[in-house]
Amino acid sequence: MQFGIFSLGDVTPDAPTGRTPTEYERIKAMTTLAVRAEEAGLDVFATGEHHSPPHVTSSPPTLLAYVAARTRRLILSTATTLITTNDPVRVAEEYALLQHLADGRLDLMTGRGNVPNVYPWFGQDLRRGLALARENYALLHRLWREEEVDWKGSSRARLDGFTSTPRPLDGVPPFVWHGSVRSPETAEQAAYYGDGFFANNLFAPVEHYARLVDLYRTRYADHGHGSAEQAVVGVGGQLFVRARSQDAVSEFRPYFDRSPVHGGRESLEECTARTPLAVGSPDQAVEKVLGFREAYGDYQRQLFLLDHAGLPLSTALEQIDLLGERIVPVLRRELAASRPPTVPPGPRHPAAAAGAPAPLDPAATASGTH
Repeated sequence: MQFGIFSLGDVTPDAPTGRTPTEYERIKAMTTLAVRAEEAGLDVFATGEHHSPPHVTSSPPTLLAYVAARTRRLILSTATTLITTNDPVRVAEEYALLQHLADGRLDLMTGRGNVPNVYPWFGQDLRRGLALARENYALLHRLWREEEVDWKGSSRARLDGFTSTPRPLDGVPPFVWHGSVRSPETAEQAAYYGDGFFANNLFAPVEHYARLVDLYRTRYADHGHGSAEQAVVGVGGQLFVRARSQDAVSEFRPYFDRSPVHGGRESLEECTARTPLAVGSPDQAVEKVLGFREAYGDYQRQLFLLDHAGLPLSTALEQIDLLGERIVPVLRRELAASRPPTVPPGPRHPAAAAGAPAPLDPAATASGTH
């Protein structure tokens, strides 16, 4: 089981003080959180792709490359890469290059996004969203697996004997998750290719995503990739903890009430009751996450959103420390104790599993010897 954090990269005012961080501060804060996640013993850092205010995550490969240079073990992922509006050739090449730089520590999560305006900004038609997702991913899948690709589709210029460069590290493409908020078509696409399915849940009832996961597992088996329990599932969620539950609720409430995601929709109590949001003590957070297994079955990856809604960097860092010290060790122990041996582990590139190569000797490099 892999545990990690993901960031939306939103630039939101701090609720108690009203101060809004600069874009520079927010970008640097995200990289600081990623480094702390590795130090705390977490497995994954992921970032979304957004092209409109108040978000700063317009170029995930750039951000993740910077994080790769500052970490040694952390798996890096997107959450998500817009498969509908990005050119699949650019996606294939940029992320294969990043995979090399990160010594294999790279995943890709594809999705259609939740901002309709992004389609015309990149010359696409929102009404073709599902068709674009199918066609663009079909091309990306081939580009990472075939040396020469002939392609003719409706969303980009044709390809004749095209080879994307660099090739995936050691011939193994980045593992792909198909992230979904509401679409059974996404679950079917993930199952068809034998890829992972990520229930990207922030504000919907757990039961809604359980139905999508069940569909994905069933179709994964139908397509001959293995049994339903061998399907690879990831789950999103939100967390805010303090040693005492009443302190967590009191501190987080103003952020929740002014959150661009949650503010005005419902009360904090209503949201924690029906969605994956956990606000309380570490023990309460553990209990809630253990309940996800009842809804989704044994799954491979759990990511938490910790730095949203204007929470200051210092507070988000404290949340990572609490995850690493009080929550994740308990979850690892409890989940491992009852995990069937037939359930696969979280995905990891063979090069990353073997450990990153030793850095080059600067003196030897300068002299031309290795």
